[in-house]
Amino acid sequence: MSKPDSRLPSNRDAETNPNARAASADAPSERVDEGKRLDPPPKSEAFDLSAELSIGLPVDTADEKPEERSGAQQAELFETEPPPWELAVEDDIAVGRIVFSEAPYGPYDYQIPEEEREHLKPGMRVRVPLGKRRHPMTGWCIETRIGFKGRRGSLRPIVEILDDEPLCDAALVRLVLWISHYYQAPTGQVFDTLIPSSVRSNAGTRERAYLTPDPHRTDEKSIELLPKKQQAVFRFLIAAARPMTASELMVHAQCTRGPISGLQSKGYIEVTRRREMTTGTPMRWQKNDGESQHTHTLNDEQTHALERIENAIDSGTGKTLLLHGVTGSGKTEVYIKAIEYIVQFGRSAIVMVPEISLTPQTRGRFERRFDSVAVLHSQMTPAERHFQWQRIRRGEVQVVVGPRSAVFAPMPRLGLIVMDEEHDASFKQNEQPRYHARKVAHARAMSLGIPLILGSATPSMETWHATSTGHAELIPMHERINNRPMPSVELVDLRIRDDRTRGAISRPLHLAVQETLRDQGQVILLLNRRGFATTIQCPSCGHVVACPDCDMPLTHHRDGGKACCHYCDYTIATPPWCPACRFDGIRYGGLGTQRLEVEVKARFPSATIARMDSDTMKRPGSHQRVLSAFRNGEVNILLGTQMIAKGLDFPNVLLVGVINADSALHFPDFRAAERTFQLVTQVAGRTGRGDRGGRVVVQTFSPEHPAIQAASRHDYLQFATDEMVNRRKFNYPPLGSVARIIIRGVVEEVTEAVADALLGRLEASRQALGSEVRILGPAPPPIPKLRGKYRFHLLLQSTDSAQLGETIRRATDSFTIPEKDDVQFVVDIDPIDML
Repeated sequence: MSKPDSRLPSNRDAETNPNARAASADAPSERVDEGKRLDPPPKSEAFDLSAELSIGLPVDTADEKPEERSGAQQAELFETEPPPWELAVEDDIAVGRIVFSEAPYGPYDYQIPEEEREHLKPGMRVRVPLGKRRHPMTGWCIETRIGFKGRRGSLRPIVEILDDEPLCDAALVRLVLWISHYYQAPTGQVFDTLIPSSVRSNAGTRERAYLTPDPHRTDEKSIELLPKKQQAVFRFLIAAARPMTASELMVHAQCTRGPISGLQSKGYIEVTRRREMTTGTPMRWQKNDGESQHTHTLNDEQTHALERIENAIDSGTGKTLLLHGVTGSGKTEVYIKAIEYIVQFGRSAIVMVPEISLTPQTRGRFERRFDSVAVLHSQMTPAERHFQWQRIRRGEVQVVVGPRSAVFAPMPRLGLIVMDEEHDASFKQNEQPRYHARKVAHARAMSLGIPLILGSATPSMETWHATSTGHAELIPMHERINNRPMPSVELVDLRIRDDRTRGAISRPLHLAVQETLRDQGQVILLLNRRGFATTIQCPSCGHVVACPDCDMPLTHHRDGGKACCHYCDYTIATPPWCPACRFDGIRYGGLGTQRLEVEVKARFPSATIARMDSDTMKRPGSHQRVLSAFRNGEVNILLGTQMIAKGLDFPNVLLVGVINADSALHFPDFRAAERTFQLVTQVAGRTGRGDRGGRVVVQTFSPEHPAIQAASRHDYLQFATDEMVNRRKFNYPPLGSVARIIIRGVVEEVTEAVADALLGRLEASRQALGSEVRILGPAPPPIPKLRGKYRFHLLLQSTDSAQLGETIRRATDSFTIPEKDDVQFVVDIDPIDML
């Protein structure tokens, strides 16, 4: 196995086989006969190769005692290694190391057929026999080598190689191995994440048969042996001097299928098959997002930032740079200028954005400045995604734009990685493998020796701490473009009765919206809760309508008259009376974006309103349609969840209103204050980007909270200083590392018992390694039941990430759970979601 690059971050000194643990996480262990398990235990001295050779030497045994001679015979009788003359043959065997995305995950060794030795390379898919399965399994090759020291015939051969060339190059294979090790995820699952399913299934393609003339039969004597019609068709194919499909040949040679079939049966035509895209450019979005072309002249801060980035590019070494610029300081223009610089040298760049809603605007900006831009995101059809992926892989693309999965774009000449709004939680994947795109981008950049630019007005505490420890370089940008002032922020205390109204909008915010609409300005209203009502409760008996699979209150959606669980999508018709006591006066409580939309329409009937949340943005292209209409002035008030809170640039937005700044402030999570500060600061930055200035109204029940106070002053430095003091008390990240193990099962008691057993193994592992790791739990998390399974979690803390990872790895390496228990566990390294 080729080891990850020595410059990759974290856990470098730990063992490199994370997959044995993973096999027991999701399925019972399985004995595999055909593949020799990797990393075998060291041989005993009795079967050392030198000892075997000495046994075979012709020595005089006349003076030996009988028991000594019988001992020599006994050693030969139980010999397990092949004789020396077979070892020479076995050393010439070509071996491929294969991993799987399903249990057992491997890796296992297989013999490469003689004729495929030069073809198979790491990063290709293969089909191999596994255990007693009737059909071969699809796996990924991670290494090829010559030589095998095991017993003759113990390796089973690879059945089929599925790819003509590797789907990922050697650098990406190393990245996969690092992700698998650091995040303790099966290597095969990481490959499946890296290579989209649309690519693996060849979506949007079909196999075509191409006809070419047999070069040995193109002489005149051979042609004259054919009937006249076949002669004409064959001569046309020779004159075409290119492969043609049967349909093309029939049209151009003006013939039927008969002469072509005759030529094939006589061996005059050779048939080759190729898999090709069915359409040239299967794209469905419009070219322009509504933003007009601008020419930009960099100010002094932008020029200074660009110079430092260019110096990092020229250095030829991996560097991380934090572009800490206030909202509206022109960070995107610096990204574009830096990419223009590397494009001169034939290099390319990846630009990651946190939300799909930002992709159309970002793509539009880059398409006006670069000849070839590709987009990757989840709302594309499989055919579109495959088409773009193949363009990227062929090196036809200068810039790739997309959310977290864009970090895996297979660019052959990658020269720069940019992560905009790097603080955003959506860069962390919440399913296996639970990677964070920021850390993966850092690993990829360091292994390739290229710069990584992290941009944000509100950097994550991890990135900010990295600048103080020398792991990242800080590039500050304190001023907005054209020296525009930061918007003024007004805090509305919802505890004061005079400011409250019966609805969601306070009096100060209502007056501010009226004034903005009179001035022909636009308004953004943020409420980070979707649906109409967040709880459905009976005032008579107190019963709350909840999800039977998650034990969480159902959210009422007026659209369609339904009640939904936002965790598992369980849906029922909204009950007209209490399901428990049949009382018909059931009450809808809480506030969501649907209810806010109804209230805004009632209060401002002359305004045109649009709502952006995951309920209204399900159709492909819906983000772009709404944002283009908003930019063009067709929409006066845009309301929605956090997808409208970051990155958007609309000069005519004069007012931003935060309906409830406390929605995430009091969650049982040490990052709650950081998230609140980032959300309020980011949405406040959507206003004041034009010449008319802007203002922000923040409604809150906790106006004195340090995070909200700092956000109202746009004072990141003060917030970071205060927050670091709080984190230091318990060595929370970035001052330490955290891991979370979630155990879930159908029976609560059995699940808890498994959690207790895992705790015992963790404590034993900690003691054996002498690790300073703090273990908390097991305990039910804030959401104790999810998708029909009871949940317990364990939290582990340490100031040394390598010790933390190794403690978990050793504890889970051979931890098996009986299949009858129906319990699984998952390891989440550097968790973002604590619920």
